[in-house]
Amino acid sequence: QVQLVESGGGLVQAGGSLRLSCVASGRIVSISSMGWYRQAPGKQRELVAHITSSGNTNYADSVKGRFTVSRDNDKNTVLLQMNSLQPEDTAVYYCYAEVRATMIAPYYNYWGQGTQVTVSS
Repeated sequence: QVQLVESGGGLVQAGGSLRLSCVASGRIVSISSMGWYRQAPGKQRELVAHITSSGNTNYADSVKGRFTVSRDNDKNTVLLQMNSLQPEDTAVYYCYAEVRATMIAPYYNYWGQGTQVTVSS
């Protein structure tokens, strides 16, 4: 079993910052990509940021220049630093990780439970 636990969400005023953290634990041989999605009320889940095991990153256009994704491979952790937050960033944020649980298993996507980020105007 693999578990992803997120922390760091909350309420912040527009222009403020938050940092989300997600730790993967359990039966893990290796982790490929990690990252964050978000889902606002009435909208589809969308990719926010993605980081490969070698550190290559990809961002949604709406967060480029404001959000930074990073990871600590030794701690199986992915972080999302969110600056200059705007009301449109309000959503539930979900972390994910592509995990190999054994040496012969394929990679599977695992998800965190979600953490609420609310930005007030």
